[in-house]
Amino acid sequence: MVLADARDDLAVPAPRGACPFAPPPAYEQARTEAPVKQVRLWDGSPCWLVTRHEDIRTVLSDPRFSADDSRPGYPFHSASRKAASDNTPQTFLRMDDPEHARLRRMLTADFMVRKVETLRPAVQRIADGLLDTMTTGSAPADLVAQYCLPLPSLAICRILGVPYEKHDFFQERSNALVSSTSAPQDVRTANQELADFLTQLADEKRQQPDDGIISTLAGRGELSPEEVSVMGRLLLVAGHETTANMTALSVLALLRHPEQLTLLRGDPALIPQAVEELLRYVSIVQAGVSRVATQDVVVNGRLIEAGEGVVCMLNAANHDEDVFVRGGDLDVRRDARHHVAFGFGVHQCLGQPLARVELQVAVETLLRRLPGLRLTCSFDDIRFQHDRLVYGIDALPVAW
Repeated sequence: MVLADARDDLAVPAPRGACPFAPPPAYEQARTEAPVKQVRLWDGSPCWLVTRHEDIRTVLSDPRFSADDSRPGYPFHSASRKAASDNTPQTFLRMDDPEHARLRRMLTADFMVRKVETLRPAVQRIADGLLDTMTTGSAPADLVAQYCLPLPSLAICRILGVPYEKHDFFQERSNALVSSTSAPQDVRTANQELADFLTQLADEKRQQPDDGIISTLAGRGELSPEEVSVMGRLLLVAGHETTANMTALSVLALLRHPEQLTLLRGDPALIPQAVEELLRYVSIVQAGVSRVATQDVVVNGRLIEAGEGVVCMLNAANHDEDVFVRGGDLDVRRDARHHVAFGFGVHQCLGQPLARVELQVAVETLLRRLPGLRLTCSFDDIRFQHDRLVYGIDALPVAW
């Protein structure tokens, strides 16, 4: 992104500063100086950058801002993001009501808090099994590869009814979809290969139903095979990529703040509250959330005209000092429930109850079972994934 008057240069994702957990300084500065400002995208098209907590909640809850990426003026973060939309069926995240609500309702029951809580014992068994395997091996171990990634991957595969042995296949395609530097053709190929895989899986589920979500969707006569495939792709990619990265960064943040780690070890009842604070503090969605105005709307005194795009930077909002005092500090005792890590409004993350359960189990199990958990490399040697739309780290070498 480049400012229309060329005084600033903003990238999506923007470069991080001295603290890799903090929002990019460019977004922090924008929130302080011009929380609703005009910018220019990678292809030269203009849009608005919104960085303040209150303004982002306003935009994301206003039906005059559309999530439909087929509308003229919709702001794509990169060529790869535009390629992901071109000739690819939309997920309901990129639809407006009533179609968005119709499709989302088909999944709501599966992700209600009460239903997801029944999965907690299964998630706990997965976490324990992974740590059993990891700790019988030699240290150091890569916590990303051996714990953070397989935990949500195993969970979402079981929930959807996707064979886990296909994990490498969809992990590689997912990597292409969430990288901001993927070549457009690579994104199209990854989308098509995932679509073919899930369409075939849905056909198999129609022949041999099970209790997974793919089977349930495939059995609904009102959904086309294409719609089942698109919904399955969304859940599969989002269901493991985001939580895996969030788990790894959460552990690293706690290891980086030993006083917070000590608080959690001394009072495990703080875990749910700490997870909310970690979601706020880390804010893994680097690319923000895009919308396009369908009517003229005034946000924080700035007129956004119909047809103009808006990018809401969630990570900047989650460090807004007007809402979170000392927002740059990690405080596991903070009441961080008003964070926007999962978005806001009718399009906020459907799977957030599952993500919370997985994060709570993952963190609590690590702290309880591995009291000596520690990094085996310098913090400066950790490789952060700056070029991805979902923030993460390549590896987390640890001993215990």
